[in-house]
Amino acid sequence: MEEPLEKKACYPLTENVQRYLQKYGRTENLPISYDRLLRYRESFPIGKTLWVSVFYDQEDFEEISSCLCQIYSLLKTEGDISVIEHLRVDRVDFCLFGNSNPFRIRIINNFNDNYDYFYVKKTDVSRIFGLELEDILSPNRVTYFIDQTTLIEEHISGIPGDDFISFELKHQKTNKTRLTKEFIKFNERCFYTLLGDMRSYNYVVEITHDFDDVQYRIRSIDFDQQCYEGKRTFYLPQFFKENNVLVSLAGEVLNERTIHQYQIEERSRLLRRMKHSNDILEDLLSTMERETLSTQEKITQLATELSKYHSDTAFMDSNNMAAILRLQLAHLGKQF
Repeated sequence: MEEPLEKKACYPLTENVQRYLQKYGRTENLPISYDRLLRYRESFPIGKTLWVSVFYDQEDFEEISSCLCQIYSLLKTEGDISVIEHLRVDRVDFCLFGNSNPFRIRIINNFNDNYDYFYVKKTDVSRIFGLELEDILSPNRVTYFIDQTTLIEEHISGIPGDDFISFELKHQKTNKTRLTKEFIKFNERCFYTLLGDMRSYNYVVEITHDFDDVQYRIRSIDFDQQCYEGKRTFYLPQFFKENNVLVSLAGEVLNERTIHQYQIEERSRLLRRMKHSNDILEDLLSTMERETLSTQEKITQLATELSKYHSDTAFMDSNNMAAILRLQLAHLGKQF
């Protein structure tokens, strides 16, 4: 298993990144900030998890609830406040673990008790770039926006990867071939976009019922380790012990030729998405190249390891993580 050497630094929003976000509609004037949510009165643990439910004084909570419902309307209806009259905040949870220390907001529809979630987090440039790369190059769309030090993210639904491995794999109806096919493709997406730390608790598994079976989609829910670590294997989910069950399962149900086929399929799809989104991707990479995303030690280490892996000395001329990412993506085109 690959472990991060230390907790990743949080890189604050800069004018450079702010310009990019404004250009592509990722900024909003929010009615409440992340720091405001930190001023809760008390908290209680939620089971044996790293989450706690937080409580505010009644007067404060009424104001906070109204602001959070407004934010939810921004996420779902471009700010149409007519939809929030029947919504209420059922619970505010806070995570004591991780780089972003998120608040998880549970919203209830008073008409039918249907509920949804969204997240309020500290702004981190690494995470912003991870979300953008996910939206541009993966088969998934993500909705988020920024207001200075506050990041709002839509909830990504699915079964947490660790729960899926512990419980769903035991079910007779689980299609292990299709599941491992998706894990292989997820592995490729993470590697070529340099998204690190995809342990089983940092992604979810979506299940979609097809007309004769089910399909699986593995989606990251954690983008804090985007272009940060120096170890090449840190960007390959297959090397984390938390994913060993899926790796072993792939070896049981797939042969080497089939695994290679799925790898090539996903690389081809990544390349097509790059070509289709060339302008915004170039804008993003240019923005990233002007930012500090890691330490010089990690940059040098990753450049060295990828140079050896790809047999390409051009990596050794990279002086930042974005330059390494640009070369990493360029290698997709050299395979076809």
